[in-house]
Amino acid sequence: MRTRRHFLIAALAAGPALITSRAWASERMSAADAHERATKGDILLVDIRTDGEWKQTGLGASARPISMHKPGFIEKLIEAAGNDKSRTIALICATGGRSRWLQGQLTKYGFTNVVDVSEGMLGSAAGPGWLKTGLPVKRLTN
Repeated sequence: MRTRRHFLIAALAAGPALITSRAWASERMSAADAHERATKGDILLVDIRTDGEWKQTGLGASARPISMHKPGFIEKLIEAAGNDKSRTIALICATGGRSRWLQGQLTKYGFTNVVDVSEGMLGSAAGPGWLKTGLPVKRLTN
């Protein structure tokens, strides 16, 4: 079983290769499109932020919370995708930095269709973000 430490060590070792590789970086989606497609069941939308961030802003109503910062992230992601690594998975974080980075990392684990919701929850140069767009938010009960 891979732990967060293994995941981060592997990611750091491949860092320069990922920075120069642009093949994966073009798969992007707006927050509004991600919400619409997730609501229809076309994609699995995963919020990869921390518990604290979810508590602070809430969670996109159509997103599944799976923190990339916790042990077992890969296993939880595979399970959420129904053990189908070719399923379209859209990643969202606060401003698109972590989701873009993780998009490239997941190819090493066999995921073939990962999309970056690059404007994130809070907005970025890619767009206003989930919250400013007025997309629905739910509060976590845990």
